[in-house]
Amino acid sequence: MTGIRLLAPAPGWAIKSDVVVVGSGVAGLTTALRCAAAGAKVTVVTKAKLDDGSTRWAQGGIAAALGDGDTPQQHLDDTLVAGAGLCDEPAVRTLATEGPDAIRRLIAVGARFDTSESTGEILLTREGGHHRSRIVHAGGDATGAEVSRALVDAVRAGVPHAEGQGRIETIENALVLDLLTDAEGRTAGVTLHVMGEGQRDGVGAVHAPAVVLATGGMGQVFSATTNPAVSTGDGVALALRAGAEVSDLEFVQFHPTVLWLGPEAEGQQPLVSEAVRGEGAYLVDADGTRFMQGQHELAELAPRDIVAKGIMRRMRETGAEHMYLDARHFGAEMWASRFPTILAACRANGIDPVTEWIPVAPAAHYASGGVRTDLRGRTTVPGLYACGEVACTGVHGANRLASNSLLEGLVFAERIADDIRDNPPAAGAPVVPGPSRDPLLEHAARYETQRAMTRGAGVLRSAESLAEAAGALERIHTQAVEDLERDEKTAEPCVETWEATNLNLVARVLVAAARRREETRGCHWREDRPDRDDANWRRHLVVRLTPERTLSVSLTATADFPQPVPSNREPRS
Repeated sequence: MTGIRLLAPAPGWAIKSDVVVVGSGVAGLTTALRCAAAGAKVTVVTKAKLDDGSTRWAQGGIAAALGDGDTPQQHLDDTLVAGAGLCDEPAVRTLATEGPDAIRRLIAVGARFDTSESTGEILLTREGGHHRSRIVHAGGDATGAEVSRALVDAVRAGVPHAEGQGRIETIENALVLDLLTDAEGRTAGVTLHVMGEGQRDGVGAVHAPAVVLATGGMGQVFSATTNPAVSTGDGVALALRAGAEVSDLEFVQFHPTVLWLGPEAEGQQPLVSEAVRGEGAYLVDADGTRFMQGQHELAELAPRDIVAKGIMRRMRETGAEHMYLDARHFGAEMWASRFPTILAACRANGIDPVTEWIPVAPAAHYASGGVRTDLRGRTTVPGLYACGEVACTGVHGANRLASNSLLEGLVFAERIADDIRDNPPAAGAPVVPGPSRDPLLEHAARYETQRAMTRGAGVLRSAESLAEAAGALERIHTQAVEDLERDEKTAEPCVETWEATNLNLVARVLVAAARRREETRGCHWREDRPDRDDANWRRHLVVRLTPERTLSVSLTATADFPQPVPSNREPRS
């Protein structure tokens, strides 16, 4: 433990559980269901409602080798190519080989994917970076919403099983603050703040020997993102304060085709799924030229980092603020049946893709890095697990392959639940923490952080831009520290100030890693270092928050993904 915590009132209530799952997306609810099926009492804590996380916004689908002629090895190969030399091959092999059965188990839970009217077989489509059609989807472009619905329904219905009476309790509208530990430094639960609904209110605690972080992403660290408003990096920030390590945080994937709503647009932006290009849409500039042809063998279906860079280059060459997606040839019937969600979003913003080009530009979409875990989802803190976008399993490397995210959540959630069942973490009584001496940032710091990140650490980065971003972020943090030390002044504890503080911490870690990585690789694009440098940089950056409140950034000796196995654990398997 670092001894660093968010400033908050002492817990006014407490409950006990076997497992605390933080987050209610595909990773969190899959973990909860499987743990409960094994007889555990599970408490799911979620920041909004059960179905309000990132999962329900996923349009494209879930990738797995389910089609004729496709194999896990081919899925692995495509993933390794997209990851630009930094994927952990054992983790990718786990994903690719266990993925098909994980999807079948999701179907058994109640998920309904699109099927052929004539054969009843699951329909498969193709997305960027895939050489096979291996993407299952639901409702055309509403896969995440269907996955979320099925899992939420299963949680609310309860879990019948034969091994013992496990159950799932949910706490909605709750922001988790910090990890609780026992005298040995093992996980002992979490503190959280419930936002005034239900039987509990204010700051409380859930005591448990196992905590699973499934908090999703941190897209709100940028001004424009596809992530919902709740994606403020809370899980990564909590893990850092708890002493866990994070890795590969510089690799933020910018989705190439986000609906462009104007230069002043901020917050969550509508996504135009990669599946639109998978079905044959073209990227064009204002003159109608298909500029991705000749840049990659897959043209518009190249991996996302390549398409995002191609769009940004064309924007710079032409002085344009966006490019266009041309899918007029789909026709009204295909748009309505295959992409109803995107069609509605476009029309709500005054664009009819049946007759018009769709204006698009890259926006922050997915964190390929996160809290470092092994193949069982275990972090460097005993009893603390991470799964889904908040985690860094090594699957994604320097750039996530399209539609691998929901699959990663499924596969590694099952592995975490199995590890908790087979190796139940032990914990003593939580140590009561002393008063925090770390300041909170005012709500306005959220927007200052976002603007600094968008200017200096977006799709295009350089030593100069990153230095400016680092300086702005540090000034925000340092001013708060000085105010506390000089005048005993800090922002009032509340959801807005806790989120602003988490965002600033995560942003400082991201920029520190991006400044250290002096090359271009995957979705980390340094204009001043345009080449990939395997000799010096085919390595991972690992970041820790020290007890002295400084960031420790270290470079691994090799490209092998460093495994977080504390001394009191058995070796990785």
